[in-house]
This record gives sequence, C-alpha cells and structure tokens, in this order.
Amino acid sequence: MSAPYTAAPFVGKTFGVTVARLHKRFGTTPVLKDISLEVKPGEIFCIMGPSGSGKSVLLKHIAGLEIPTSGEVRIGEFDAADPATRDQIRLALVFQAGALFNSLSVYDNLALYPREHRLCGEAGIRDRVMHALAILSLEKAAHKFPSDLSGGMKKRVAIARALVMEPQLLLYDEPTSELDPVMSATLTEIIATLREQTAVTSLVVTHDRDLAFAIADRVAFVMEGRIRGVGRPDEFKKPADPVIANFLNPVIDLKNPRFKQLENNHE
Repeated sequence: MSAPYTAAPFVGKTFGVTVARLHKRFGTTPVLKDISLEVKPGEIFCIMGPSGSGKSVLLKHIAGLEIPTSGEVRIGEFDAADPATRDQIRLALVFQAGALFNSLSVYDNLALYPREHRLCGEAGIRDRVMHALAILSLEKAAHKFPSDLSGGMKKRVAIARALVMEPQLLLYDEPTSELDPVMSATLTEIIATLREQTAVTSLVVTHDRDLAFAIADRVAFVMEGRIRGVGRPDEFKKPADPVIANFLNPVIDLKNPRFKQLENNHE
C-alpha cells in the first residue's frame, strides 16, 4: 500500500449486518426478492451485479434510506429501518456521485456533520477535517469548491467526509464508476488501506470486478433481485454458475443482430 493513506484507528465498536428474507416492491414491481445475507464485523463485503439488479436498492436498505416491503435488515442489534438507529450508530454512506454541496468549500462540506451534531468546538472540528483530508492527500483542496475538482478528487472528498464521522459502518455505492483505470486503482487502494487501519466494517456495491476481487473478504452476486452466490473472491475465479461466469467474463455473441448493426454503423 502507498504511504500517503494513513488513518488513525477509530475509537469504538464496528457492526456487522444481517439481512433476513428481504423483499422490496416499488408499486407492483418486485426489486428485491427474498434476500438473506450476513456481513461479519470488520470485513469488506462487496455486492456485485449488473445495472438494474437491485444492488444499490439493497445498499439503501442497509443505510436506512428504504423501508422493506417485508423482511428486515439489522445493523448489530439495531433495526436499520428504525430512524432511532441513526442515533445509536455512526453510519457513513459514500454516494456514487459524491453528493457534495456545491455552495460549500471542501472544508465546509467535511465540517458540516460535526457542526450539525455539535460533536465538538471549531478547533476540534478543524482537527477532524484536516486529519481526514490528510489521509486522502487532499489538504491543498480544503478551500476549493466541488466545481473546481476532478471526478476522482470528488470521490476522495466524499470518502474524507465519511471519515470525519469516525464511522462504525462504512458503505460505498459504486466508488470507481466513471473513473479512469489509474484513479480506479487509487480508490481501490484507499478503500483497502482504510479498512486495514481502522477495522471498520465496509460494504461496497460495485460492478467493478477488479475492485471487488482486490479488496473483498467476501462477495455476493445480486442478479434480478436475488442473491445468486456468496463466497470468497477466489471461489469465483472459475464460477460454476453460468450466469455469474458470464457477468464476470462476458462473451460477445458475434451472431447477435445488435452486434452486426453496431459493426455496420462503424463501417
């Protein structure tokens, strides 16, 4: 791992996650179908699947942003759907698009949570913010605005904002989406290093095989709203399930009319 990413250990307990018989419908459309899985305290657990498979909806249930149609999600002993849970645990979600406030500087984006929750005075807030920025090598960006940042820097700022909370559960939604290979590799290293140094339970939703196989203790595959398989990354290097195999190593059907049309369009 590279030297710049060094985090002080978080103080306090980290939590596991239990999902039991989870179903979710939007109107009459089923999105999650009988999802059950367990995430152990302190592990990196990746949820993989194609676009529209339900993996981000599952993450929102774990974050308490969606209410199950039936079934339950528990963070430790707490019900994720209960608003009171947010007062019991420190949960941080790194959104796919960063979700930074464009009207605030990077510093003030990070300072917002401790200020709103009155965690400490301004001197303590400054210490938290600058420490988090230092972990991500972003000290020089403190007084910039999100519009001044590249996509990769916005992702790093979003992670730094999560670290300011000293989270007991850290959730990432597609952290490497829309990034070039170099920045994707950098984000992969950051996520792995943070878990190693903080021992915080980390859930990562991704379609990025390289990311998942590089960092995950275990991987779950969500296909069409169902769990298709769960295991260590090495167990899926040559998956027996043809659906998982095709997702990880897609085969292009050269006889497919769509492919032929694309080929003709480029002639």
